[in-house]
Amino acid sequence: MFRNYFVIALRNLRRHKAFSAINIFGLALGMATCLLIVLFVQHEYSYDRFNTKADRIVRVIFRGSIQNEMMEEAHVMPPVAQALRTDYPEVQEATRLRQYGSPRIVYGDKSFRENAFAFVDANFFQVFTLPFVQGDPKTALTQPNSIVISQEVARKFFGTADPIGKVLYFKDFNASLKVTGVIEKVPANSHFHFAIFASMASFPDAKSPSWMTSEFYTYLVLPKGYDYKQLEAKLPQVVEKYMGPQLLQAIGTSLAHFRQNGNDLGLFLQPLTSIHLNSHLKGELGNNSNRQYIYIFGAVAIIMLLIAAINFMNLSTASASKRAKEVGIRKVLGSVKKELITQFLTESIILTSIGLVLAVGLVYLALPLFNSLAGTTLTLNFFSNTWLLPCLLFFGLFVGVLAGSYPAFFLSSFRPVAVLKGRFTAGKESLNLRSGLVVFQFFISIALIIGTTVVYRQLRYIQSKELGYNRGQVLLLPEYALGKKATFFRQQLAQDARVVSVSSSGYLPAGPSNNNNYMVYPNDKTSQLVKTLRYEVDDQYIPTLGMKLVAGRNFSPTMATDSTGIILNEKAALAFGWGKKALGHTLTYTNNEGVKTTYRVIGVVKDFHFKSFHEPISPLVMTLGQNGGTLIVKVKTTDMAGLLATARKQWNALSPEEPFDYAFLDERFNQTYQAEQRIGKILGIFAGLTIFVACLGLFGLATFTAEQRTKEIGIRKVLGASVPNIVTLLSRDFLKLVLLANLIAWPLAGYVMHQWLREFAYRIDLGWWVFALAGVAAMVVALFTVSFQAVKAAVANPVNSLRSE
Repeated sequence: MFRNYFVIALRNLRRHKAFSAINIFGLALGMATCLLIVLFVQHEYSYDRFNTKADRIVRVIFRGSIQNEMMEEAHVMPPVAQALRTDYPEVQEATRLRQYGSPRIVYGDKSFRENAFAFVDANFFQVFTLPFVQGDPKTALTQPNSIVISQEVARKFFGTADPIGKVLYFKDFNASLKVTGVIEKVPANSHFHFAIFASMASFPDAKSPSWMTSEFYTYLVLPKGYDYKQLEAKLPQVVEKYMGPQLLQAIGTSLAHFRQNGNDLGLFLQPLTSIHLNSHLKGELGNNSNRQYIYIFGAVAIIMLLIAAINFMNLSTASASKRAKEVGIRKVLGSVKKELITQFLTESIILTSIGLVLAVGLVYLALPLFNSLAGTTLTLNFFSNTWLLPCLLFFGLFVGVLAGSYPAFFLSSFRPVAVLKGRFTAGKESLNLRSGLVVFQFFISIALIIGTTVVYRQLRYIQSKELGYNRGQVLLLPEYALGKKATFFRQQLAQDARVVSVSSSGYLPAGPSNNNNYMVYPNDKTSQLVKTLRYEVDDQYIPTLGMKLVAGRNFSPTMATDSTGIILNEKAALAFGWGKKALGHTLTYTNNEGVKTTYRVIGVVKDFHFKSFHEPISPLVMTLGQNGGTLIVKVKTTDMAGLLATARKQWNALSPEEPFDYAFLDERFNQTYQAEQRIGKILGIFAGLTIFVACLGLFGLATFTAEQRTKEIGIRKVLGASVPNIVTLLSRDFLKLVLLANLIAWPLAGYVMHQWLREFAYRIDLGWWVFALAGVAAMVVALFTVSFQAVKAAVANPVNSLRSE
């Protein structure tokens, strides 16, 4: 029986080639999009789950507010891990990680700079189950000056030789570290990616008792099944016990009084497996994703599939009259409704199966492009993902039944007497359904056009907004790589006529930067404690970046008192309660060793954006220092290639073993918004595909409508109707549906994009013209799609259509 259904189905598919092709291609695009999104979502949810203790690990984070300035940081104070391990028995393990710049590593005649370097506690590998190739994870880092390296680092330095026991010299902090373990590469789906882990006992500030600085990533292992919220509820006691006394000593007021004034400081917990999709704190160890984007992509995939299924329903019900006599004859010959439903569902499943095979091929072709856009490494591997093939087969069956269910019940319900007497009409209900489905398709398409436009405009706004500094033609060079020779190299650069000025600082106002944050209190007690970021800069930093002073002066190397001078941004001056009268005021900073330094305000710089546009500008202080991590070179030339060639030659003459690496400040700025740029590109592609699939269905309906009204068009032409009249006649009904889709899409899309824009502290306004543009674009696309068939029908010779009359 099923063989007969299959043969009949294939015969009918060949008979309706055009509609079958449209359905197959539309379903293939919809299913390919779904498959891509399923792979993407599965990859995103897999983050950190490779750890055997993943469901028991939480990260301690810092959160608070001082004078309405919100603070959320992924790292906490040095003593937090030990305090929690000591005070709470439910904390089975507590471990820390402290990332560290890019140290120069020397072994024999080999020298490399390693970006993925971190100090970790001795029990780190008992918390994080990274696969060891050599060494014992329990003892590898128990001794000072010991390191665990990845296989890649081992091959780079030692080739095929056994790395265990070998000693690497770390030039930047003048220490020799012995290799005690080798691990495989940290999995891609980890929220941190380091290649060298050094013993925390080698780090100077590891035993600091300070609760006033926060630079240590701290992780806890809790009992299986334990609700981390129970421990989190106890953390205010920890803050009161340990931070309270230091706060009292610093500002002369208790933590309770500090909180009464509307301020708050606290520790909170974050499950390890929720970091990648939910955490966007200051100081994250990597570029985390966003759960909202998962929802957006998931919704787009489902919508694409629905639109493809809608096309199938539309075209099947629209062409019902062509199959009406077939159904009538089969019913007269004894076919029951159940058999007819099975027949039509078989046709749908065959179409879907062909589309599914095509979809898998499209995914294989699209994966490299998608990985490039999304910054992922997705693969379509049926052997490693054993769940994939069964899911695909079930998915194809589900889509086939979904797409074919309504047409099957609709076509099988024809009354044979009415059909065979020629009195069959598709019915008003069928027409209303088709109209509703067209409205839904274009409602989605218009909403995606609006979303893509808003994302693009916000990114353009970020690119064009006044930042408070000049990022154009600013060259960045790694000064730390030259060591003591950096001063001479800087002097050579400054003498080049193409160079305007040169500054030396490791603190950049764009992209990932090394920001110190600490508590500061004013000595005149006019305001509360303030959490600030601190930039150590030289006297050329402000003029090189084109920042503007609104009060006071810049640092001067000739004034000895400037070693304890400080420049605030406007936000910091307001936070301290001084406003425009900040000059001359003093404030005190206590370092990790408890040493206090008093600074005097000598200037106030105009606020500039040193964080992303997701966050408001926060208090910042600048001190005069020699934190020369990067040379910041302001250039003025069209001969950038020539300048770089000269700089490279000078660099190689001073330090040929150090590679000449450079970057531009505007590139660093753009790195901050990679996630938004990716979502904009992917959303744009999906919007285009959605509109294309919707237009496929519209094209099919227009084709069918033109065929149905062939004789009417012929009569109208004989009676004098022009081609524009005929085109207008056939297009008018479709354009009404697109207009209705606009009216539905505008408010809903406006609400969704308003919610998305709220994630930015600085954002565009949703102008009315965005909605009008999307509506006009949809109308033009629909008109073009329908007009193709309308014009074809209008220019046809009416004699051919009326010959049978």
